[in-house]
Amino acid sequence: MFCYQCQETAKNKGCTIKGMCGKDENLAELQDLLIYVMKGISIYGEKLAELGTVDREAGLFLCQGLFATITNANWSNEWFFDSIRQALQMRDKIKNKFLTAYKEKHGKDFDEALHDAATWYSDNEDEFKAKAKEVGVLSTEDEDVRSLRELLIYGTKGIAAYADHAAILGYEKDDIYAFVMEALASTTRNLPVDDMIAKVMKAGETAVNTMALLDEANTSTYGHPEITEVNIGVRTNPAILISGHDLKDMEELLEQTKDTGVDVYTHGEMLPANYYPAFKKYDHFVGNYGSSWWHQNEEFEAFNGPIILTTNCLVPLKKDNTYLNRLYTTGVVRYPGATHIPDRPMGGTKDFSQVIEQAKKCDPPKELETGSIVGGFARNQVLALADKVIEAVKSGAVKRFIVMAGCDGRHKSREYYTQVAKALPKDTIILTAGCAKYRYNKLDLGDIGGIPRILDAGQCNDCYSLAVIALKLKEAFGLDSINDLPLSFDVAWYEQKAVAVLLALLFLGVKGIRLGPTLPAFVSQNVLKVLVDNFDIKPIGTVEEDVAAMMAGK
Repeated sequence: MFCYQCQETAKNKGCTIKGMCGKDENLAELQDLLIYVMKGISIYGEKLAELGTVDREAGLFLCQGLFATITNANWSNEWFFDSIRQALQMRDKIKNKFLTAYKEKHGKDFDEALHDAATWYSDNEDEFKAKAKEVGVLSTEDEDVRSLRELLIYGTKGIAAYADHAAILGYEKDDIYAFVMEALASTTRNLPVDDMIAKVMKAGETAVNTMALLDEANTSTYGHPEITEVNIGVRTNPAILISGHDLKDMEELLEQTKDTGVDVYTHGEMLPANYYPAFKKYDHFVGNYGSSWWHQNEEFEAFNGPIILTTNCLVPLKKDNTYLNRLYTTGVVRYPGATHIPDRPMGGTKDFSQVIEQAKKCDPPKELETGSIVGGFARNQVLALADKVIEAVKSGAVKRFIVMAGCDGRHKSREYYTQVAKALPKDTIILTAGCAKYRYNKLDLGDIGGIPRILDAGQCNDCYSLAVIALKLKEAFGLDSINDLPLSFDVAWYEQKAVAVLLALLFLGVKGIRLGPTLPAFVSQNVLKVLVDNFDIKPIGTVEEDVAAMMAGK
């Protein structure tokens, strides 16, 4: 196997024996083969789109398949075997649509030779395994070409995840699906470097559009997030813990647990569900339990009740963990031994009754902490405070905004972000989104004239809110560029949704981003030079040096 798609890849070079995420060689290679067949689907899908038809069924299939290969999402070999078979069927289906449309338009049969990804076929699992060994990351020999292709694929995985979230709420766009196909298909062709870089930048543009679509889906369905004080203590009722990013699952769970005597707590990236008005009517929605994803082994053990993982960010259990019989997965998530909750039927809801019945028999959660944290500073809420924020900047009360969004992770080096938050002068405000906030969101940093010094916009996809806020401030101050704002970016990354967010920021013209705790292993030195020359991307340094540089606008 070879995988280097996440920040924790071995020695910051690549996992070759077993993934740091827990996936083994067989699983890694099946994921590679699924992506390969999806490239074949995309070859036909791109050609069909050129004839005027974007196949939404294929587009959504690609997004769900890519989402399942994101770090810490799906450990089921059986699921990937089945999905490869389904992908081959989907490829035949869209191939036939294209061939029919081509003949109707041109009056003749299509006869061009196509890449092996569009033609290879097998229904034998041993042949799947053999083919998988040929089509992994290292099958692209040129390091720089490989770097640009993988940068594009990982950014597209993030786009796919956000597109899937939006589609669950009924929001889809042909342009997004068309780009996913265009991106995957492009990695089967020998393109000039400039063309590959252009594809990467288009991924940034599509990431912005996809996050905007998801923002529309979430806020239209559940209302705009509100400034909210979230309880982090526990009550004495039995309870269910829900983690991940899927707000539709959250809604259905809350509705089904109503009047059952079972409380519901969020964990990790589900924390921002506490900010949405639609969920505040549920008295049994208690608050947030624990912290970010990598603490699961201890926090899930202490919770005592059932745990539902709705999306990626699941951590493999340790040998001494006892909560596997309380662990439930749904959506793209699969884990051996965990009970999987099937997708909702057309027009129906998911059935959480098994989880609820188990919860009733469990002890209440063990108390980990007490008190509360404040969040809900998404674009609508912050823009409502725009006059106050602008006046604070003009008066000098606020000297600088620091965007510390992104991911959390296990590396001790991530303590850097906690120390930066503590070291920033008291006239700075931290803008955050994603689970990176758990490194500092429980610190008592005070406020500036009533404006909290930590403004949490929500999940990683809510980085869109931070971008909108920055663009609106640029307009309010009459500036030509977002880079002229008193604004610095000190971003933490872990997996592929963060890559999509990074590309979105680059597309918006943001320069001078500090990225850590390490630079991506999949970015070659030559590709890194392009990013540095064009966007001034830089690695994090020491806390003291970086704080001083950011305060100086560097």
